[in-house]
Amino acid sequence: MSLHPDLEAFLELVEFGRATGKSLPMHEQSVEQARAEFELSALLLDPAPPQDIAVTALHIPARDGARLSARLYRAPACKAQAPVMLYFHGGGYVVGSLDSHDVVCRRLAQATGHAVLAPAYRLAPEHRFPVALDDALDSACWLAANAASLGLDASRLVVAGDSAGATLATLLAHTAATQGPDAGFALAAQMLFYPVCDASVTYESSRAYAEGYLLEHQTMGWFYQHYLGEAGRRDDWRVSPLLADHGRPLAPAYVSVAQYDPLRDEGLAYAEFLKRGGTPVTLRLEEGLTHDFLRMSGVLNGGVEGLYQAAADWLRQQA
Repeated sequence: MSLHPDLEAFLELVEFGRATGKSLPMHEQSVEQARAEFELSALLLDPAPPQDIAVTALHIPARDGARLSARLYRAPACKAQAPVMLYFHGGGYVVGSLDSHDVVCRRLAQATGHAVLAPAYRLAPEHRFPVALDDALDSACWLAANAASLGLDASRLVVAGDSAGATLATLLAHTAATQGPDAGFALAAQMLFYPVCDASVTYESSRAYAEGYLLEHQTMGWFYQHYLGEAGRRDDWRVSPLLADHGRPLAPAYVSVAQYDPLRDEGLAYAEFLKRGGTPVTLRLEEGLTHDFLRMSGVLNGGVEGLYQAAADWLRQQA
């Protein structure tokens, strides 16, 4: 399928900005510039998120004494002892925040009826690997321990995320499966939107869509440089979950990848990897779309609602 026409027009505007010197690719910016531009993108990509969502500010203690900001989202239909989704935002472990993905959490809460807890895990290069993963693990353990007091049902805990956030989510699924009760949490399902699964960045899609489709090949290298530093190993399974041991089956997985995404092929490969290990997998290839489509309701003239609904329909069968 061809690129979605609304998205094609948007990408032409992005290219025009670069050609006229009004904008730069993320990998040519400073970390501070990239973060500021990514935050601004939320207002441009989806300027009218659902407003009837109750949002509560929370703090989650991390193992090193830090306190992570978090938000708990509940739609009007969210009932007492509701199932809960732990959602990790994307951004290559370097950019992104609770604000940049506020719209995603609101739309997920609205579509699924789950409460959605989004923690602000710490970013690189100030906090390099494995801090983001440690923060994700600490968030899952805290949620499991405190769910009842928040009116949530920890027995129906789902982990989810987009891009690098999806990687954190599936790493929690590996931890829950391999450590069992010692993990401190158990999972009913995992939802992975355009996940980062193999830091080798050697797939055909990473070459075919290396430039001009929002996420770029060089930007992925920029992310890994900041996240791992010079001594970091891209072949660590906690960076590249495609290299994890199969072990036992993980929580059922919903994997959604975009046709015009440099990460497409590693996402497809990861879905097959999970299947071979015995994990029930539902795979969706979102035709005509690029990376970051969850945040693009404004660009796609409301065209993302069906994507959220498909994920919600699957989730109702799991938890």
